[in-house]
Amino acid sequence: MSAITGKVIAITGASSGIGEATARHLAGEGARVVLGARRIDRLETLVDAIRAKGGTGFCRALDVTDRADMETFAREAVREYGRLDVFINNAGVMPLSPLDALKVEEWDRMIDVNIRGVLHGIAASLPIMKFQGTGQIINLSSIGGHAVSPTAAVYCATKFAVGAISEGLRQENDGIRVTVISPGVTESELAETISDETARETMQGFRRIAIPAAAIARAIGYAVAQPDDVDVSELIVRPTASPY
Repeated sequence: MSAITGKVIAITGASSGIGEATARHLAGEGARVVLGARRIDRLETLVDAIRAKGGTGFCRALDVTDRADMETFAREAVREYGRLDVFINNAGVMPLSPLDALKVEEWDRMIDVNIRGVLHGIAASLPIMKFQGTGQIINLSSIGGHAVSPTAAVYCATKFAVGAISEGLRQENDGIRVTVISPGVTESELAETISDETARETMQGFRRIAIPAAAIARAIGYAVAQPDDVDVSELIVRPTASPY
């Protein structure tokens, strides 16, 4: 039996990429997964596939920028399965552009999803976990949360923020495990949100060495599978050939 078996795990941004791969991996290890994203049709297809393989889970449409929606998401996990063991703040956007392109609306979107979304996930799950006396919050950052690159200033700022928020959360809660996963270039739909032509062309070059989303899912599974007294605080997972 896997150390993950029976855990109730909520995942945001689960309709594609890392979120989808993580849902499949953890369900395959025996977790009961609760999946949220905007594209409910894709979530329903994913849940059907998980159940067809003997897994357990359900899904609901979710907007991580809406605090009330996130709180309902967490409560429904508890209502369905009686507890909430792990909350994975995975939803994110990455519309890269040079600052002088002044794509302010895209900056705002990154702040809303990448920072506020994580804070809403913490606000939704932390009270439940403190009441239980145990739990784990996993926040997806990026190698962009460790070094800044051209066209990625705002994106990197949001991922640096995820690291700072996570470290503060860890220090303040000795009964709750807090993990930051920082992927390098990974196969996902994030690059499709890039509207700036220069940034899009640059990212296409980076993505030639992208690792599969399943690699990040396995790293998340490793962190989840540790005993309650072991906190894998941070993992960076990047392509072997990555220069960054």
